[in-house]
Amino acid sequence: MRIAIVAVGRLGRGPEADLAKLYAERATAAGRALGLGPVEVIEVAARKRGPAAEAEAIAPHLAEAHLIACDEHGEPSNSRAFAQEIGRLRDRGVRRLAFAIGGADGLAPQVLESAQARLAFGPQTWPHALVRAMLAEQLYRAVTILAGSPYHRQ
Repeated sequence: MRIAIVAVGRLGRGPEADLAKLYAERATAAGRALGLGPVEVIEVAARKRGPAAEAEAIAPHLAEAHLIACDEHGEPSNSRAFAQEIGRLRDRGVRRLAFAIGGADGLAPQVLESAQARLAFGPQTWPHALVRAMLAEQLYRAVTILAGSPYHRQ
């Protein structure tokens, strides 16, 4: 199952971008044997500002994917439950899983409505650059949980 983090905005170079890339690469390497990956971070720039323009820009990257919207009003999940859900999706034959991260104003209503699930990273507000890195790390953690690796301790 291919996994994509589709995020509005380009980070360029910096520690958050480096972390997101590092964990996506780790998840890709560890996930091969489990039928998970590659994990890619896709950055999208909208031509205009606002959720509607951003929705138009990310739409091609969400086509034919099981969509999970990263949204402050979504459901929080612990790492083990997150991993189990990814495993269930893979086992059900989902070929492409996409996580959408909106811009400063969040995701457009049409993106949220088309999502099969909404994921929250807790009640705090997080910078979008950190959310990418946090999500990539959680995907790596999910792969290691599914593989039985000792990376995750609970």
